[in-house]
Amino acid sequence: MIIVAGHLRVDPAGREAYLDTCREVVALARVAPGCLDFSLTADLLDADRINIFERWATVAELADFRGSGTDGDQGAAILDADVREFYYDREVKL
Repeated sequence: MIIVAGHLRVDPAGREAYLDTCREVVALARVAPGCLDFSLTADLLDADRINIFERWATVAELADFRGSGTDGDQGAAILDADVREFYYDREVKL
């Protein structure tokens, strides 16, 4: 399993508009082969922060979905980012 987690920083005045542009991406991800979970959410404390959490079954399925990455308009709105991939070979359900 691959977990993608982290955050983006955008202009606080444009955060909701940015998230609105992500609705289709979230919908497409959630029905993509290998997607176990996918969310982009406004942070409760930092007005410029968008939290990212994804779970994928395989690296190949994640790569197939991701393709070329963020489009130009979305990429231009990102002021900073700290997003990482974590690879796990076992799962413990709590």
